[in-house]
Amino acid sequence: MASIEDPQEYALEIGAKKSSLVVYGAVVRFIRWVLNPYFRVETRGLIDNLHAQGPLILAPVHRSNLDSMLVAGVSSRRCRALAKHTMFATRPFAWLISALGAFPVERGSADREALRAARMLLDDGQAMFVFPEGTRQVGTEVGEIYDGVAYLAAKTGARVLPIGIAGTDEAMPKGVKFPRRAKVVISVGELLDAPVSSGRRVTVGDRAAFSEKLGASLQDLMADAHANR
Repeated sequence: MASIEDPQEYALEIGAKKSSLVVYGAVVRFIRWVLNPYFRVETRGLIDNLHAQGPLILAPVHRSNLDSMLVAGVSSRRCRALAKHTMFATRPFAWLISALGAFPVERGSADREALRAARMLLDDGQAMFVFPEGTRQVGTEVGEIYDGVAYLAAKTGARVLPIGIAGTDEAMPKGVKFPRRAKVVISVGELLDAPVSSGRRVTVGDRAAFSEKLGASLQDLMADAHANR
């Protein structure tokens, strides 16, 4: 199959088409009608925050490839997402995930093109998944919170929504290709305003303080989700 010369440009172009909204809507309906009942998904907490308008960073804990999918199924927003750049290597799969709102990022590096794309989409008032822990983690303890969420929020003014999830690691742990039936609980927290400056501009320290607050909120939400499974 033919490769894509500029995956970032391709993903943004496809994601902006009206036909992509149709594809996204169809997949979300499948999640709501099939996956949510299959996993007995329960949503708790400040559920209305999932529908908050304006630039929004959805910041869930990350234990499974199901995480963003199931959260998207309970939100009324179209949620964009970063995806591994290798997923955009060939068509037609690149077309599908681009239509679903994903755009590529090269993990393990400071991918300036991905950050530029993320800022552009948030500046346009869109909603976006960014996992504060980076890659998938194991267990009930929230891992190290990386700077990406705080950086994007500070640059765009986007609010951040912490989300705890329990059960997706049991339903589809790393290495498993077909999900097992397990109850999933999604616990939605308070909206966090973007990091504020302690001086003339937002510093690394300001972002670190925001990340610490985000991490504490995620830990509380994670505990709530597990306690109510």
